[in-house]
Amino acid sequence: MDAAIETDWCQVPPAAAGARLDAFLAERLSVSRARIQRAIAAGEVRVNGRVLRPSYRVEPGDEIDAEIPAPVTTDLQPEDLPLAILFEDEAIIALDKPAGQVVHPAAGIVSGTLANALAFHFGGRRPGGAALRPGIVHRLDRDTSGVMVVAKTDAALEHLAGQFRARAVEKRYVALVHGDVSGSGVIDAPIGRDRKNRLKMTVDPAGRPARSSYAALRRLGAATLLDVRIETGRTHQIRVHCAHIQHPVAGDPLYGLGRDRQLRDPAQRRAVERLGRQFLHAAQLAFAHPIDGRPMRFSSPLPADLEACLQAFAGPDL
Repeated sequence: MDAAIETDWCQVPPAAAGARLDAFLAERLSVSRARIQRAIAAGEVRVNGRVLRPSYRVEPGDEIDAEIPAPVTTDLQPEDLPLAILFEDEAIIALDKPAGQVVHPAAGIVSGTLANALAFHFGGRRPGGAALRPGIVHRLDRDTSGVMVVAKTDAALEHLAGQFRARAVEKRYVALVHGDVSGSGVIDAPIGRDRKNRLKMTVDPAGRPARSSYAALRRLGAATLLDVRIETGRTHQIRVHCAHIQHPVAGDPLYGLGRDRQLRDPAQRRAVERLGRQFLHAAQLAFAHPIDGRPMRFSSPLPADLEACLQAFAGPDL
């Protein structure tokens, strides 16, 4: 998921009837109307599947699906948590996020996040001075591991966010998917919230544009190791797109289509069960440095749990 966002879906209650769309969302999400208006202008707010004006008067029962860029965090509780730092200077920090860690506080999650760890790390670098706060530029799902970049200044945050919006950032993932996939391909399919299960996303013609490209790295019979590049950064994009082409990510509890249980090899089934998460890793991130524009590229090898799972799917390199 890119351009760190707050996602929200709701049905307008009768008490809110007649409120402006921007005012309704600003109050509901406790953010400024200016931020809401920018998101509406960018097509990131939809009412009953349609992009409407900020002045639209909401009606009871309207279904609103919104992705609002998150602000720089200013009220985090610093926590002394480990960080796998790949690079750090005065403007940015690149790091390797472990699986199981939430990037940013959300409903019901106020501690143990990457943002809490960064607040401690940044504050500790200036004893007696004002603590720096992390500018989360993009996010990874809780159970997706790999490379991230965080801005340390407002200027760096704006510059990096612009690169993400312009699709100028190269994002490469490694995914183990079910089935035999050969060659390469492109999945150009819009993504929206599932109308039956609001915890899920789905391919929807009325959704937001989403484009992923893939190439087979290793064909393993029952599964294939893919190199996946995403041009957009929709919520759960790779997981949704892979399920859409009937090759869901191994270990994915939300989009797996029951394929983990269908593995014929008991060792492979056990390996996926032990993994306890989707086999998805942000392997590489490349962008221009926000100060001097020099090319920056960071990589992360497969973590031990993914390597252990992969051993159960022996196969030749392509």
